[in-house]
Amino acid sequence: MQTTDPETSENRIRLQKWLSEAGICSRRTGEAWIRAGRVSVNRRVVTELGTRIDPERDRIEIDGNLVRPRRKFVYIALNKPAGYVTSLKQPGEKLVRDLVSVPERIYPIGRLDKASTGLLLMTNDGDLHHRLSHPSFDHEKEYRVVVSEPISDAALKRLAEGVPILGGMTRPADVKRLSDRSFRIVLKEGRNRQIRRMLETVGHRVVSLQRIRIANIVLGSLPEGKWRYLTKTEIERLTGWKGSATLPNGSMSPSSRASTRSPKQAAGCTPQPEAPTHVRRRDHFPKNERKPETP
Repeated sequence: MQTTDPETSENRIRLQKWLSEAGICSRRTGEAWIRAGRVSVNRRVVTELGTRIDPERDRIEIDGNLVRPRRKFVYIALNKPAGYVTSLKQPGEKLVRDLVSVPERIYPIGRLDKASTGLLLMTNDGDLHHRLSHPSFDHEKEYRVVVSEPISDAALKRLAEGVPILGGMTRPADVKRLSDRSFRIVLKEGRNRQIRRMLETVGHRVVSLQRIRIANIVLGSLPEGKWRYLTKTEIERLTGWKGSATLPNGSMSPSSRASTRSPKQAAGCTPQPEAPTHVRRRDHFPKNERKPETP
């Protein structure tokens, strides 16, 4: 049985993992920088992803600039409005980063397409970014969907069991009816514009798509366009790092510094009761990997 992290060996750690844990970038971005020859160790350019470093002794540079770890991680929940894109740079578009006023350089975890709204997590914690962006971690994402015409129970059952899109079947999902034209769906994968494509497959068009939960983090009553820090409890449950999560600005609780929110919002609001129609997914899921979610 393996009892040690395969990416660490005594005091040495894989370079891309260190860049992620130091809050410099996501692990995938770090790998791209290494391949591109932008990262050097002790003034020597490295391009091999397996390179290990000793963070206490080695000098790490990106584009010739010394890298200093950022140990103050921040974790933010944003209620994304329609019309904003999750890219960090996209000329002519409104960016979600501009809605969040923090000094740290933060990155969206996963994606929501321009027309979609709802919960978007943002952080400078590269390791958490990797965990929540990668499909192998099987975290849940829940959405409230409204379609243009009444949708049948048979169509909802098809969505729950899986439909063909982009050359493959979608994984089983939990589906709960809310009204004749609306329902909730819980996914454990994320393909490009997945929910919209799934609805097209069963003959329906999405008119409203809102993400209301990611893992244990719920949107609650956070106003559209506003954001808040995750609470310490939310961070601990999300990361699994009991007692080790770093709070923004030292000892000040993130919940006390949220932007335009009530104490109820800071703690996360309980989702509203569901309608009785419920199609449950199968217990076993194939371990196929998907691209980051863009419903």
